[in-house]
Amino acid sequence: MMHGPLGDRDLQEPATSNMLVAAFERILSFCHNVIVVLASLALIAACVILSYSVLGRALFHAANYWQDEAAVFLLVGATFMTAGYVQARRGHIGIEAFVGLLPPLANRVRLWLVDVTSLLFCGFFTWKSWTLAHEAYSDGQVSNSMWSPPLAIPYGLMALGMTLLCLQIFLQIIIPLTGAARR
Repeated sequence: MMHGPLGDRDLQEPATSNMLVAAFERILSFCHNVIVVLASLALIAACVILSYSVLGRALFHAANYWQDEAAVFLLVGATFMTAGYVQARRGHIGIEAFVGLLPPLANRVRLWLVDVTSLLFCGFFTWKSWTLAHEAYSDGQVSNSMWSPPLAIPYGLMALGMTLLCLQIFLQIIIPLTGAARR
């Protein structure tokens, strides 16, 4: 074991790297947990809005210009914003047919390769989502309904949710490479 500048740095860098990864993981996990609570409230709000819409039309023949669109905005936001939370628990659809056939090391490599491929796809999707959100905001795009809410809202939620998903996938890629212990 070397002592001095090189030896001490070699011993401290992996520990520092692992601490940074662990801190990043904790912060992202906290964000995911807050978002899940907010998304749950959004889903409840969408249910209330849609129920009000149905009752209003059936009982009072009331027009509903905003209810469907507001519910869709809430559902889009909840869906995209919680994608990182679902990925953190590996809850997205996956092909598990090979898990029992492959040795543990091969499964870890397979999972890592799937994560890298997913990050590439989701990274592209994220970039296009931010482009779409920026265009909707800068051009002042609104929906075609009478209510005409700005389209930057759902596009921005989609872009932010995809960004969080990419961060989660990136974290799942670097944890095996840094040797950082999972919580």
